[in-house]
Amino acid sequence: MALSLNKPGRHSRRQKSIIHKPMSEINVTPFVDVVLVLLIIFIVAAPLLTVGVQVQLPETAAAPLSDTGEEPLTLSITADGQVSINKTQYSNNELIPKLRSILAERTSDKIFLRGDKEARYEIIMQVMGALNNAGFRNISLVTDGGGPTFDQLN
Repeated sequence: MALSLNKPGRHSRRQKSIIHKPMSEINVTPFVDVVLVLLIIFIVAAPLLTVGVQVQLPETAAAPLSDTGEEPLTLSITADGQVSINKTQYSNNELIPKLRSILAERTSDKIFLRGDKEARYEIIMQVMGALNNAGFRNISLVTDGGGPTFDQLN
């Protein structure tokens, strides 16, 4: 055990400056913990952001749409012509009555149409006609970004 020549309760100048000196190091461990938790949340949540059924959308150079605030209504057409509203599949006979009942409950007549790039153009146009007959006047076609612009085609 070491013997101190100072009186009890008193510290030398060197010890005093060490004791009262502010800590100049930043503890990054809590920051790293928060970042890793957020990363895990985004990795888990990203697959849940896909709307409707799985379709291969055509690619365009169109700008993304702005958020309207209301839950988006999405109608998807698969490559084999199956029609789904959000994730529920409907037959051709059920489609227009269902769309009319949905439109009666909504404040907006906006609908997003997601057509598979392998779907026949005729089917997509028939569905657009059905949307129009049901009362939807604001139809937005959904594509994947990153495609060529019109002047870059052939």
